[in-house]
Amino acid sequence: MDGGQSAPAGVGTPFHDPTFHDRPVFCPPPISELHRPALRRRRGHIVGGVSKRAFDIVAAGGALAVLSPVLVGIWVLVRLDSPGPGLFRQRRGGFQGRPFHILKFRTMRTCEGRSIAQARREDGRTTRLGRFLRRYSIDELPQLLNVLLGGMSLVGPRPHALAHDRQFLKVDRRYVGRHHARPGITGLAQTSGARGPTDTREKILERMKYDLKYVSEWSWALDLRILLRTVLVVLRDRNVF
Repeated sequence: MDGGQSAPAGVGTPFHDPTFHDRPVFCPPPISELHRPALRRRRGHIVGGVSKRAFDIVAAGGALAVLSPVLVGIWVLVRLDSPGPGLFRQRRGGFQGRPFHILKFRTMRTCEGRSIAQARREDGRTTRLGRFLRRYSIDELPQLLNVLLGGMSLVGPRPHALAHDRQFLKVDRRYVGRHHARPGITGLAQTSGARGPTDTREKILERMKYDLKYVSEWSWALDLRILLRTVLVVLRDRNVF
């Protein structure tokens, strides 16, 4: 009130009670603050957790120690087979969509430019040595370094080029769910018949179905089955180019 006027008797008297001002005032935090810890926990969650990461480090480190002479030899052969670097690097979407540089032995004469074109059957860009490396997935072995550095896992959804991630997300918004796991050198989709190019809507949805199933149903038994099936797929699958 202004002008020094007093309130009518009996109105507002609690506010003049000195004991009232000594009571703590309840000021609830914003809803966003209440949910922030939960959101942090959710963002930090990753399929398999610490135990899966520990296994990846031991397994990838051991494989690199054993295979290092072979990997160096293949790198030299790639350099001799055609002009260009021995390794191919490309930015791909990783855990929570964060980009990382995937490593592969170069199997094509030209590197990808701004337009990312998937490999196709009888692709003229593939080198003579590259066809052999791709046939037995040997070109994927440098990704053991990606696993050791934390960008990938031995098992998980296969990472796609960033341009393809954006394209596939437009096909189905559930696609983003696959980023709750580190991308893998091999995965459930690749051992379930969904290996190869994703050049149609049906192939995109089929691969996404297996990737989301892996994220939601992960277990050590599932990872073991995928690793064992991968060996059989590499030896038997003829749908690779």
